[in-house]
Amino acid sequence: MKITIFGAGYVGLSLAALFLDSHEVSIVETDLSKIKKLKQKISPLEDADIQDILKNSKKNLQVYSKIPKENKTDLIVLCLPTNYDSKSNNFDTSIIESAVKLLLQDTTNTAPILIKSTVPVGFTDLLNKKLDTNRIYFSPEFLREGSSLKDNLYPSRIIVGGEDANSKMIGELFFSAAKNKPELIYMGNTEAESVKLFSNTYLALRVAFFNELDSYCMNKNIDADLVVKGVSSDERIGNFYNNPSFGYGGYCLPKDTKQMLANYENIPQNLIKAIVESNSTRKDVIAEYIGKLDNKTIGVYRMVMKEGSDNIRDSSIQGVIKRLNAKGNKILIYEPLLCPKQGYYGIEVTHDLQRLKNESTIIITNRMSEQLLDVEEKIFTRSIFDID
Repeated sequence: MKITIFGAGYVGLSLAALFLDSHEVSIVETDLSKIKKLKQKISPLEDADIQDILKNSKKNLQVYSKIPKENKTDLIVLCLPTNYDSKSNNFDTSIIESAVKLLLQDTTNTAPILIKSTVPVGFTDLLNKKLDTNRIYFSPEFLREGSSLKDNLYPSRIIVGGEDANSKMIGELFFSAAKNKPELIYMGNTEAESVKLFSNTYLALRVAFFNELDSYCMNKNIDADLVVKGVSSDERIGNFYNNPSFGYGGYCLPKDTKQMLANYENIPQNLIKAIVESNSTRKDVIAEYIGKLDNKTIGVYRMVMKEGSDNIRDSSIQGVIKRLNAKGNKILIYEPLLCPKQGYYGIEVTHDLQRLKNESTIIITNRMSEQLLDVEEKIFTRSIFDID
């Protein structure tokens, strides 16, 4: 098959790597720095599995900065960003709509258009109706940053919106690429969109629960390690996704929970709102606890959301830093992804890890790292299991 993917983020790149050896894959990306790296068979994102495929595949990934004129393709996959707009209480889907309108102008190409970006519930069917087409389908992705290709190779399930010939083709394409035998589920586009948002909201709920458990233990001087292990030993609860943190962060959970809450307009609920509010409260608790300690200089080790990530967007530690900064604490941040000259909201940034260790009286980190073992007595983290 000929597959054209729009967007070279984690979703788009992982799909390109997934299909590269078996199909003819093209990727359309407007970021010139990403295009340059991809043409050199270098992954622009930090993912060893994707890098390995790009480097060693016998086939070349075709890379374009705009839709090629000869766009003969069997499937178009949209993996474009849909950031949450707090003013409209909705995902900004304008880039998706613009891309679809542009694609529909080419009457010589009638390939189905598959949306992999996260969108509001009901968006895909509304867009089909608005643009007077039936070519648009939705299929949620369930990828973890840093292991996106692995999650595509061994998916927990494959969900495809629609129940016609095109959706069957899409489902079989993804199923044939999987190395396990996941359940393949067809449903309406709206149901598929709901699955995505409810899945991420539940994961956020689980993070929030164990963080509030940890907040209680901090307040009562109880060993959270033992409590979490005891609670998680119940097989109905399970020993997974239970490592306390400074809050849920990253690209997906913060925006997806807010979108889920917005979707509940005029529908009675208590739990969804509590999940969103709990994440903010957790940062209050962490910042207040650190602020009461005898700190001359608070060091911050990394602002990425987790180990092995190159993404600092909406990482939970940022909320803690901003709260500590607002209280007038002296802070020094070690983050190779930030420019020392620019700083971070007026806070000094360094690329010198040894300086961070020498000058900080306490070093806060969302997740422990081997680089900090020599100053373990200075470390403040709520991570129990040393896993993400």
